[in-house]
Amino acid sequence: MTRWQLGLLTTFIVVLVACSSTPKANDPAALEASASAHILSIPPANPARYRGMVHAKNWRNPYLIIKTDGVALFDSDNNEEHLFKPEELTQALGSLPLSAWPYGRVVAVTENGVRGSSNDDVVKIRKIRAIVAGTLESMHVEINWIPSA
Repeated sequence: MTRWQLGLLTTFIVVLVACSSTPKANDPAALEASASAHILSIPPANPARYRGMVHAKNWRNPYLIIKTDGVALFDSDNNEEHLFKPEELTQALGSLPLSAWPYGRVVAVTENGVRGSSNDDVVKIRKIRAIVAGTLESMHVEINWIPSA
């Protein structure tokens, strides 16, 4: 094999590996797998770091709010909620940097505390809560349930 052919073969292998290891923007399964792998790379939850926490406002890991129209990821730095569909939970959490997980693989979850909700809203919240709990469990993410106000 000539030097030129060897160089061409090496370039081909590098391109092939790069293409196969980077999730495609239009491939939801690859994006989901990449996000899930990122979450699994976070160390397991360390309850000693958050066990005595009295106020939810001091929580530093991801904080989810279950609503009738989706799930909100609370950003305490900006005091903002980022709303997404329950099916997008893995990608939403997988996009967070490792620094967003100081307690390890655990999230705080609460429900929207709207009192006097209709039966339809109660059913919607229960359905979304089940999806969130199942998704987090499948990624081995512990849930710190925060009672709704």
